[in-house]
Amino acid sequence: MSEDERGEDLASLVEANDLTGVRLWLAEHPPYEIADELARMDSEVAIVPFRLLDKDRELEVFEELDPVHQQEILLGLRGAAFHELLEQMDPDDRARLIGEAPAKIATRALAGLSPAERKMTAALLGYPEGSVGRYMTPETVVLHRDLTVGRALEVVRAKGADAETVYTLPVVDDGRRLAGTVQLSDLVVNDDSALIKDCVDVLVPRVRATEPAEDAARLVQEANLVALPVVDSEERFLGLLTFDDALELIEAADSEDIARQSGASPVAGHYVAASVLRLARARSVWLLLLIVAATLTVNVMQVFEATLEQVTALALFVPMLTGTGGNVGSQSATAIVRALAVGEVRVRDLPRVAWKEARVGVLLGLMLAAIALVIGAALVGVRIAVVVAVSVVAICTWAAVIGASMPLLARRVGVDPAVVSAPLVSTLVDATGLLIYFSIARMVLGI
Repeated sequence: MSEDERGEDLASLVEANDLTGVRLWLAEHPPYEIADELARMDSEVAIVPFRLLDKDRELEVFEELDPVHQQEILLGLRGAAFHELLEQMDPDDRARLIGEAPAKIATRALAGLSPAERKMTAALLGYPEGSVGRYMTPETVVLHRDLTVGRALEVVRAKGADAETVYTLPVVDDGRRLAGTVQLSDLVVNDDSALIKDCVDVLVPRVRATEPAEDAARLVQEANLVALPVVDSEERFLGLLTFDDALELIEAADSEDIARQSGASPVAGHYVAASVLRLARARSVWLLLLIVAATLTVNVMQVFEATLEQVTALALFVPMLTGTGGNVGSQSATAIVRALAVGEVRVRDLPRVAWKEARVGVLLGLMLAAIALVIGAALVGVRIAVVVAVSVVAICTWAAVIGASMPLLARRVGVDPAVVSAPLVSTLVDATGLLIYFSIARMVLGI
């Protein structure tokens, strides 16, 4: 069955108020598919199939939803159902939900939690927004370095049911300072009399709880970890960032970067469920800023109006040159934003990156200039064709340098590099590219 057919079946069942059919549909599909279909519906409609889920599957589906859709579901629940669902959530997922929820929902959620769960949630919410402390799970099985493997396995059996993961086990000393980690698989294959301190990986990466969550998630990816230990300023163990949470962080960061690179604000939640007004609002601010920035191009055209009056053929190539420069700059900016995100370049690499992109720009410019020279000579003559060809090389070089430099400079001053990427770079290159073009025309043509 295709995705479209699956969605239409559930929507039609709910619309027809066929509760038996809805229950059967829910029983035949995994939690992630159910969550996707619920996210496509209006909140008042989605609550109907959600309430028909079995208690065990209800939590699984709820945790598959984005926080914005979780909030919508919670608003449709009353009394015990509201508090029971929150009580069963993992502390890190619950903290993320409450941290993003309106004050009314957050207050109600915290008030209904048991003392132990409220304490864990409050501790996670005490870390800065966007820090890895908000995303780590404190529900772990912690082993002391002096335990034997046999005793450690007993601890895992006794406490593992309450832990979010037992595949990576943190190992601590008497002061609860992190000594390293040990994998459950290593314990299983070792002799029961062996000591944990002889099995522990002391070189495992670790991060401070106040460090950016995205950086920690990228580290999980780069180091191929199942879970990343999180410590405080004195190296005391606090929790683990699990790989599934790391994947969600990376997905959210990449989605935000894509939105920024296209000149729009990120839209939380499912696209299908987002209203037209909400989508327009997310794009309008950036378009207003870009149209103001585009007035630079108009001003440049006014400055060189006399030049255009003398050689009107120059105007024929303005769209081609601005488009080419914008494309080259956007390609360069996108490459550097991606390289920054995955840690391939750093701010201090700016001179090296700019020099490399300048050479890339020259090569691209020479290739495109050869085509422009042939076309220009056939249309308007050799002299103007030379102007266009030289301008293409200069503009491509300049655009590549600007596109590579702006994200790095933005990172240096604490601005999201994606904000100053493709659309803004393209607009800036349009205006400066015209300055280059008309300046070269004046020199070559003597006007």
